[in-house]
This record gives sequence, C-alpha cells and structure tokens, in this order.
Amino acid sequence: MPNHASRRNLLAAAAVVAASAAAGTVGAATGAARPADDARNPGAPQDRRPDRARLRRTVERMSLAEKVGQLFVSRAYGHSATDPDPADAEQNQAQFGVRTAAELVSRYHLGGVVYFAWAHNTRAPRQIAELSSGLQRAATASGAGIPLLLSVDQEHGAVARIGRPATLFPGAMALGASGSVADARRAARISGRELAAMGLRQDYAPVADVNVNPANPVIGVRSFGSDPRSVAALVAAQVRGYQGAGVAATAKHFPGHGDTETDSHVGLPVMRHSREAWEELDEPPFRAAVEAGVDAVMTAHIVFPALDPSGDPATLSRPIVTGILRERLGFRGVVVTDALDMAGVRQKYGDDRVPVLALLAGCDQLLNPPDLGLAQRSVLEAVASGELTQARIEESVLRILELKARRGLFDAASPAPGDVESVVGAREHLEAADRIAAATTTLLADAGGLVPFDASAAPRLLVTGTDPVSPTGTTGPPTAVLARELAALGCRATAVPPGRAPAAAPGHAAVLVCTYNVPEGDSPQRTLVTELIATGVPVVLVAIRNPYDPARLPACAAELATYGWTDVEMRAAARVLTGAVRPAGRLPVPVPGRYPLGHGLTGRA
Repeated sequence: MPNHASRRNLLAAAAVVAASAAAGTVGAATGAARPADDARNPGAPQDRRPDRARLRRTVERMSLAEKVGQLFVSRAYGHSATDPDPADAEQNQAQFGVRTAAELVSRYHLGGVVYFAWAHNTRAPRQIAELSSGLQRAATASGAGIPLLLSVDQEHGAVARIGRPATLFPGAMALGASGSVADARRAARISGRELAAMGLRQDYAPVADVNVNPANPVIGVRSFGSDPRSVAALVAAQVRGYQGAGVAATAKHFPGHGDTETDSHVGLPVMRHSREAWEELDEPPFRAAVEAGVDAVMTAHIVFPALDPSGDPATLSRPIVTGILRERLGFRGVVVTDALDMAGVRQKYGDDRVPVLALLAGCDQLLNPPDLGLAQRSVLEAVASGELTQARIEESVLRILELKARRGLFDAASPAPGDVESVVGAREHLEAADRIAAATTTLLADAGGLVPFDASAAPRLLVTGTDPVSPTGTTGPPTAVLARELAALGCRATAVPPGRAPAAAPGHAAVLVCTYNVPEGDSPQRTLVTELIATGVPVVLVAIRNPYDPARLPACAAELATYGWTDVEMRAAARVLTGAVRPAGRLPVPVPGRYPLGHGLTGRA
C-alpha cells in the first residue's frame, strides 16, 4: 500500500522550501539549484523569427486534409524511409495501409514523425540522419510541401531512445542532485546539437513534474526533484540549452504528474492536490518554462479535480489547456498531447472522440494515435459537422508552422554524414557527460568509513545486485560496468549474480549491491541485502534508480544514490567509491524516515 503519511511529509517539506526561499538561488543545503555561469556559446543557432504573413498564406493554400494532417505526429516503422526491413513493412501495411514511412508521410500529410527504438528508427546516428533526410524528402515532395517536425523522447537517464555512440547524460534527478543550472543547460545544449545533427528538431524534454510521491510509478527519477523552485530553475536551463542548439524543447506533463500513484500508460491517474497546492508545487516549473520561451508543452493524461471537476483527463480539458496553460500562464506556443495510444486518455472516450476533444480543449499536435486513419477521419468529420471550425484547425496549424519556421525547417539542409560523424558522440561531448556525472553521485551514509576505498591497495570488491535492462539497449549491465570501472581504477573487482553473492562474499573488503526500485515490505532485494550483511563483510548499497531504496532496506555500512544505471552514472559512482572525485551530490528529494532533502556527505579526504 502507498505510504500516504510519507507523501504528506514530502509535500510539506517541498512547500516549506518553496515558501521560505528568498530571491536568488536557494542554498545547496535545501537541494535547490545552484546558479548558472554566464558563459554563452557564440556558435549556437539563434531562433529564427517566423514570417507570420507568409505562413498564413501557406495555410490558406492548403487543403483541409493537408491542414488536418499537420496536426498529427505518428510512429512509423523501419530504419529507412523507403526500404524498411520486411517485418517493418508488414507493420506499416497492417497499421497504416502503406509499406514505407515515406508513403505514410505522403498519404496522411503528416506534420511530424516520432522516433522509437521499438519501431527500429534509432539503430545508429548515420542511419537516423538518413531516415530523417528520406522522410523530409517525402514531406516536401508531396501535398503542401511542408517539412516535418521529427521528434524523440531523449530525456536521458531512464528514458532515452538513442543510445551509444550518441552521448548519454545523467537523467533529470541526477542533474537535480548536482544542483548545477549550468550543467543542466550544457547537457541539453550538447544533446540538442547531436539530435539536430541527426535531423531531429523536437525533443520531448525536459520533464517539469515535481516528484513529491515516492510511490510514483512513472515519473520518479525523470523529475529533477521535489522542490518546485529548484525544478523550475533546471527546467528553464534545459529549455534554453535545447533551443540554443536549434531543437524545440517540450516541457511535460502539464499540469503536473509528480504526485500520482498510477502510470498513465496503463491507467488514469488522479491528482489530489488542491488548487493552492498546485499553484505552489506544480505550477512553478511550467511557468518557468513558458518564461524561458519554451516551444512546446506536453499535456498529461491525468484527472485533476481541483482544476477541472469534469473527470476529463487534462489532455481533453479546456479549463486546463486553454484556461490555465494559455490564459493564466500566457503560453502561445504549441501544445502537444502525450501519446494518444496510452490508456489514460482512452478510458472515458473512444479513439474517434479523443482527437476531436483534444483540439476542442486547445491542443495543437496530436501525438501517436492508435489508429491514425480513424483519428484523421474523426477530425475531418468534426469540421464537416461544425463541431470544429476550420478557423480552429488553422489556428493550430499556424502555431505548428511557426515552430517549424523558428527551428529553421523551411530552409534547413538535410543532415550531412560528415556532420553526424563529427558531432554525435564527439570526444568533447563524452568528456562533458563524465564531468557532469561526477557531480551527481550522492553519498548518503558512510558509517563504516569505507568511502573512498584505497584503490592503490587493490582492495578485493564483490559487485552484485539487480541488472535492469538498458534504456537504450546499448549500455550495461550495471553491475558488470561498475566492476569494470572499479577495476580500471585499481581495485580487484568482480561481478557475480545475486544468487552466488552471499557465498562469494567472505574474503572481500566489501560487497557492493546495486538495488533498483525496492518495494516496501519483503522482497528478493531485501533478502539479498540481509543475507549479505549477515556474512560480516561490509556492504555498500548503491541505489541505481530511485533514491528511496535505503528506507526499505536494512542500514548498510555505506549507501550511495546514482539516480540512474547507464554507463555514465556507473562510471561516476566508481570514481566516487575510489576517491577519484569527491562526492558532491545532494538529495533532490527527501527519503522518508532516513534522509532529508539536500542531504549528502562529502566523504573522507
């Protein structure tokens, strides 16, 4: 059962921090963001000012079907626009009635395509760039000739669709632990440069949700933390970073998904915050994003009774999308729905009604409907019946075209192979990722005085624990990576499966156990930690996802939080454990019953 008392404590702690914060940045002891430096990148692309009159003339020349097509962003199967593998061609045929992604773009007059690893869009940087070029050729050679807005979920950390050799950064909560606005902006700028080199001009990041619920199953480490002030500063920094690199940032999931206990992919969450609590906790990061000039805001498939008592999810709520986001926050950019194939938006209405209701609510882009043909027909029929006006459709199309113009898509050349190879995974980018990650690992406890290990003495270390699947399929497994990195730093480190660890522990200087989202109560991970402690060998707990794990386990000799399990985060942990860097991270969320917001040790000299 969820711990409601712990959640109330988190809410109270975040509210105290927000209410007591003075002008300027909050100190590191509260876990708030540290100020950015004033360095600028003179080579960064500047926003282009859209020619509204020209874009209006473009809209006027478009057919209704072409206008409606611009509203949709769809998945497409295959690594190539014109020559997919047979299995991907079959998927395209079954779902869309065409065999290639290029045909999909042409037939449905799409405004955008979203890339997924499971759709085989993201195998390698050069392949991604060639796919992007092929899709753009298909778009500009058909219909109204309008370029696509190609997008991806590349949050980094727990959610990333493009893996190595692209640069992978620590995720949001890890950046929250560092508290560095400059690092958050730098990570987004580098990531944006690499995305742009592959032809992707919209990233569904940053996450602007304030995670105040340890039981949240879908946000967690994807959030920068539980302090709305800190989250707001880091969100604004990433908006500027992405857009400074020519990529549209997308703040999500409005009006806030940080205090839910249901995953909107599989159910319909309900936010129980009062209007006052929303204004204090959930609103600040979205307001900061709007003030930073964010290009797009993504809606959440959540019910928020204090903001709209109708029971409609926020994506379909005019009081939330138009009344709050447009009118209260003054947002004039593109509102994109979260994916329309998610359960949270499909429970109350059918797939034919959802796109129409989203447009009536004030959304502009309709992301990944389960049945694209049905969705487009439903919008066209709503216009024919008068439920939607052509003026309403044109309003959204104009916003979308303005975003495309702002990001240079009407005059952008296709990605050049040389640019892809020189930009994506560039050595200086990888080095920056390691420097940024070095400041994120948080040393929570060191009662045994173990950290750092004296690598010069070549201590024998045993590494074990949970090995979750890599977010991109190109990193890990984390226990093996941690052992490898410790060995590279001078330790004699070996990784073993959990079932063998208790018997293998004797004779080692310490056992490092990686834990991942430990549930409350009994669990295999709790049993493992208990058995390891019983061996008498010092146990070092490494929480590789949510930092709440220590509250659900017996106390260990030392405890760390990495907030992620990709290679860059494991390398940072190894460097902290061996003293190559001093631990600098501070908890961006409290761990109920164990550690307060802002807690973090600096380790022995």
